[in-house]
Amino acid sequence: MANDMTYDQIAATLNEINKQVTGEETIAPVNTSEFITVAQTLLKTGYDPVMHAISQVMHRTIYSARNFDPKVDFLRVSNERYGNHVRKVNYLDSELTEDVRYDLTDGQSVDQYVVNSPKVVQTNFYGVETYEKPLTIFGDQLDSAFSNPDELGSFWSGALTNVNNQLNMTKDTTARMIMANFIAGKINSDSGNVLHLVTMYNAEAGTSLDSETVLQDGNFEPFAKWLYATIQTVCDLMTERTIKYHINLKDKNIPRHTPYPRQRLTLLGGVMNKITSIVLSSVFNDDKLKMASYNKVNFWQSIDSPSEIKVSAANVLNSETGAISQTSAVNNAHVIGMITDEEAMGYTIVNQKTTVTPYNARGDFFNQYWKGAYRYWNDFTENGIILCLD
Repeated sequence: MANDMTYDQIAATLNEINKQVTGEETIAPVNTSEFITVAQTLLKTGYDPVMHAISQVMHRTIYSARNFDPKVDFLRVSNERYGNHVRKVNYLDSELTEDVRYDLTDGQSVDQYVVNSPKVVQTNFYGVETYEKPLTIFGDQLDSAFSNPDELGSFWSGALTNVNNQLNMTKDTTARMIMANFIAGKINSDSGNVLHLVTMYNAEAGTSLDSETVLQDGNFEPFAKWLYATIQTVCDLMTERTIKYHINLKDKNIPRHTPYPRQRLTLLGGVMNKITSIVLSSVFNDDKLKMASYNKVNFWQSIDSPSEIKVSAANVLNSETGAISQTSAVNNAHVIGMITDEEAMGYTIVNQKTTVTPYNARGDFFNQYWKGAYRYWNDFTENGIILCLD
């Protein structure tokens, strides 16, 4: 068996497979367990004395570490731009006044010093989340596990790559939670800016599709073309200066407009892949989506349920009080995208640093720490539309 430290004769098995490959014999069951080596944790030799997870010196070692780049990095902004993103001054509109020069009367004066101060409202961002990632680096305790300094160096290089991958994974997780909170907040507290696409399509096309039947080949192509037109129309409308596509404060309407370069279109990867594979006209080709910055995400929260948002409670702006309030539970399994202003959500990492402890002479090791503080936000006073396939 290939998973033992033995030399097995498999010539007869290989000869049988070769005959099936070349067509000399028809296909027949093959016992692949006779020669396929499967990675296992059961060790046939002794362990190193420190981590008890690496075997003693072997003939060859494969270091299983590859770089992982963040998949949702488009939400990260620089410290130079948002490093102190703690307050935001928003400007409100005031009423026009009459031009009195056409109503002048002899013997009467007009007051040119009537005060009309700018109308503003300030929103504030509070809170920083911190993290720490430790790693212990040993001196010579691993001598029994590696045959030379180069091999030991390769081991530590792989370990540091894995730390970097974990930090990048943390960035991705942060970004996904930012999007999940925004989507849940809009569904719960700004439902007028949640588009139920299949319902809208049925009303326009006179069909009676649902979230499943709309994905069938005969139905999907016309729906996809309609969807592209709908997204383009929404992107056009968001360039207008209105109070429509965001949450406003009580008695304080905040006019917003989002030019095309400031728009962010985020779509679910599975839907996009289906569009590009079925709709031969490639209406959703990236070159066609010039009205907004396009980003693809493979899933919102769970890789097993890509289109589902499941949030027990989300933070959202309370339009009545201007404070933060929590939503009730939000569960929607049909979220396929969103169109937002670039300032509607994001995160930045502040005070990021790496520190090293003094060398522990007795234990022959030192610890290295990766530290940082995340500052991330949702701004529900900025434009945002949620796209649902229901």
